[in-house]
Amino acid sequence: VQLQACGGGLVQAGGSLRLSCAASGRTFSRYAMGWFRQSPGKEREFVAAYSRGGGSTYYADSVKGRFTISKNNAKNTVYLQMNSLKPEDTAVYYCAADPGLISSSIPGWNNYDYWGQGTKLTVSS
Repeated sequence: VQLQACGGGLVQAGGSLRLSCAASGRTFSRYAMGWFRQSPGKEREFVAAYSRGGGSTYYADSVKGRFTISKNNAKNTVYLQMNSLKPEDTAVYYCAADPGLISSSIPGWNNYDYWGQGTKLTVSS
């Protein structure tokens, strides 16, 4: 599967933005889909994800209540709605997919086989 992420930009603190990740192929629903982010000098970290089939969602504690992951199966697209943005949310955001993850593996970035190119979010204070 090929992934194309977009939607990043410059936002003031407290603002909102929605990222999109379009996936190729017809087996979109068979993949766990995740969003990760990476700031300079930091390790890539988990943000949010759907389980394979989309039955469950997962969020990092740092974004719970502010970010929402959603999807449109007809468009093979996963979204990340980000509200109440903070400067510490500044990062390059990546979407990722994997067909075989169990729930305990979903937050681990190194468990995903497919990655989009990343889209940069900058939150100004």
